[in-house]
Amino acid sequence: MTISVFDLFKIGIGPSSSHTVGPMRAAASFALALREQGLLGRIRRVQVRLYGSLSATGVGHATDRACLLGLMGQWPDRIDPATIEPRIGQLMQERCLMLDGSHPLAFDYDRDMLLLDESLPYHPNAMTLEAQGEQGLLFSQTYYSIGGGFIVEQGEIDAPRDDAHRVTLPYEFSSADQLLALCKAHGLSVSQLMMANERAWRCEEDVRQGLLGIWSAMRECVANGLRNEGTLPGGLNVKRRAARLHRSLQELGKPNVIGSTLSAMEWVNLFALAVNEENAAGGRMVTAPTNGAAGIIPAVLHYYMKFNPDACDDDVVAFLLAAAAVGILCKKNASISGAEVGCQGEVGSACSMAAAGLAEVLGATPAQLENAAEIALEHNLGLTCDPVGGLVQVPCIERNAIAAVKAINAVQMALRGDGEHFISLDRVIRTMRDTGADMHANYKETSRGGLAVAFVEC
Repeated sequence: MTISVFDLFKIGIGPSSSHTVGPMRAAASFALALREQGLLGRIRRVQVRLYGSLSATGVGHATDRACLLGLMGQWPDRIDPATIEPRIGQLMQERCLMLDGSHPLAFDYDRDMLLLDESLPYHPNAMTLEAQGEQGLLFSQTYYSIGGGFIVEQGEIDAPRDDAHRVTLPYEFSSADQLLALCKAHGLSVSQLMMANERAWRCEEDVRQGLLGIWSAMRECVANGLRNEGTLPGGLNVKRRAARLHRSLQELGKPNVIGSTLSAMEWVNLFALAVNEENAAGGRMVTAPTNGAAGIIPAVLHYYMKFNPDACDDDVVAFLLAAAAVGILCKKNASISGAEVGCQGEVGSACSMAAAGLAEVLGATPAQLENAAEIALEHNLGLTCDPVGGLVQVPCIERNAIAAVKAINAVQMALRGDGEHFISLDRVIRTMRDTGADMHANYKETSRGGLAVAFVEC
């Protein structure tokens, strides 16, 4: 499995990469397939079946709305978030779905949007879309949203793609040990090695511009989060804090990055809160590597870029490339899906990625970078995914802020050493995988355990 930096960092919308971005992409792909097969004019009914975690927290994560938008031909990286409410409102009022944006179709939400209390074996996040005509079923496809906006079709599982179509990377790695060995053998930093691999897909300038575009979207998300106020949607009546906190920090003046630790922590907290409040409100996001953990990497990078007078675009590129190297390891050897391994796979992976990125731009050796990533992930092991009300708000928003600070601390500890440490990053990733396998389903993005239940009991 070859994974690009642009697979891990994707522009989309909130509140969830696996429950919103993935299902919207799946539904849009389904609509596109109907168009390409010339079936649109023959369809009389479309039905959506949501299984497992997509069903359990589907309404709170806007999975149902994402599916409807995708069926309308909308894609998460292109849709204007401001148009979502009007589109959904019109559909509900008129009970008419504009399939692929062109074919009007009667749609009864209660009949055609099914949240089923059952799971499919391949992955907890499963959905089946069916298109029916006058004589019955015309086309059906089952999709799995496997975290970070990645989707897999049933056909890809049943008949995997031929390796002949696989991209060959100059420095293929599937473990941190392999990554470190390649860096040492070829005299490369982690970001340099990643750039060489990215050139298997596109030229270096396109990689740079693409990553700077990702950074621009992250900055815009922070800016929106610092400006917008009010109460987050969903019924929990969670109030936004970032704008008010920003005003109070501005009154304190510019912090000293080297000196005031408490001031530094507050700014990192601020940037993470801003991103995750925007995510909870359904705003424009970048999966990093998921939406539930989207505030960690932007918070750490934003702080470095804002308060380091020598920071430049090269740092952004190096940061994101190095972060992606660790994300690839987590994706390949464990999971970045909260529905599969709990929040350790989302916040834990993002914390580890942010530590790797910061270590890279601070001049860490590959061994020190691996140590920083290991420390960050190790201290998120066992983290459950227990969103109250199925909303990516409590405890998710604060959890991102805590993890952003934790990533910085992990780098500080690693840079004080020479890269030698007791437990390897590979072992920690395997432990995350095994812990996730042992974790009860109630603690894996179902809102059936942990804080989600504690809130109800109160």
